[in-house]
Amino acid sequence: MKKIILLGIGAVVTILVAAVGAFMVLGPDVGSPVASGPVSGGNGTAVAIDPPAGGATEVIAVAPADAGPAENTVPAENTAEDIATETASAPATPTVPTPATSSASAPQPGDQEVPRGWQAEFPQTDFSLYSLDFSEIFSGGPPRDGIPSIDDPSFGTVAEAAEVISATEPMITLELNGEAKAYPLTVLMYHEIVNDEIGGRPVAVTFCPLCNSTIVFAAEIDGQILDFGTTGRLRNSDLVMYDRQTESWWQQFTGEGLIGAHTGRRLDILPARVEAFSKFQTRHPDGMVMKTPEAGLRRYGTNPYSKYDQAGVPADEQRRPFLFFGEQPENIGPLAYVVAVGDRAWALDMVRDQGRMETDDGLVIEWTPGQNSALDASRIADGQDIGNITVQRSQDGAMVDIAYDVSFAFAFNAFHPEGQIIK
Repeated sequence: MKKIILLGIGAVVTILVAAVGAFMVLGPDVGSPVASGPVSGGNGTAVAIDPPAGGATEVIAVAPADAGPAENTVPAENTAEDIATETASAPATPTVPTPATSSASAPQPGDQEVPRGWQAEFPQTDFSLYSLDFSEIFSGGPPRDGIPSIDDPSFGTVAEAAEVISATEPMITLELNGEAKAYPLTVLMYHEIVNDEIGGRPVAVTFCPLCNSTIVFAAEIDGQILDFGTTGRLRNSDLVMYDRQTESWWQQFTGEGLIGAHTGRRLDILPARVEAFSKFQTRHPDGMVMKTPEAGLRRYGTNPYSKYDQAGVPADEQRRPFLFFGEQPENIGPLAYVVAVGDRAWALDMVRDQGRMETDDGLVIEWTPGQNSALDASRIADGQDIGNITVQRSQDGAMVDIAYDVSFAFAFNAFHPEGQIIK
């Protein structure tokens, strides 16, 4: 039996809020094991404490220390608890926030009130500059940096990694200026951002589990090197990052600046792969693999979103993505995998069935077996085989990698509403 202790804002905790907290802590499949580390739990930080073998798990949710009484003149931030309460009392067809795909004109700078708590948490952010309606952003639970980025990663050799990493475990791999590195999703699951340098270039390696979005950005704008952290917020169920230089907020799925000094700017996306460790090992036997940090409260190698992966589940039977209120994609399940390149995407099932396909404009997309899903089994190394994808194009007589993402269909549809999903 799970024990939940809530401290801080308010003495009364309803059964509904507790249920939502359990959903967030346990993952979408409430019966799945708890993975330790920062997990969603409302306005505070929830930490799952590792139990002794066979024992119960205690989850302690602590409200931010600076939380104070609400001010009626300042709008409250959207939180997971708000959504649960509203949903429980709403009519059959509830009114939901305007999705990020709205065709309405972006609001003019300066005409929105900043939700309560944002300015205190991000004192350097210029909230008078933005490209979206603030109501599109929801609290995922943890506060700023409640899911901590890795800012000084340590690496070992491929040979060392082979002693502790299964051949089919997934990782983001990157080769730049003669240097090759791999970043295991078993670690990124609990950190979401790695600030690093490869081939003499600063990069931000990112993973949003709720969208299965794995993107590597060039971490610089106009010559200024940026390093990134997590805001604790979501938009279209996708991670909203911030840079520590200006505290501008950025969308992980697109690399677009949403709020602050860099509003409207876009980070360059670098070609990277998501592939099994064995693939990287074969291609780069002299490559480096990011080491697992000291575990602490995090059970690296486990998946706190057990069975969130809906691969193989019929489209009309798939669950609704967490904290997503936009339009669902047509003719494909919202949690089906797609291979996305810009504003085009191909259903992973179709690519797998064909094995190799070539587009009219010269993209070559290939699927090979042998990579675990990070979001299926509670132990990532036991996840179902969703295969490996490469996307390349011929350039100067050689095949070169093209930036792509294997993400969920709902996220692609939300951020590319005019895009095309081919299946």
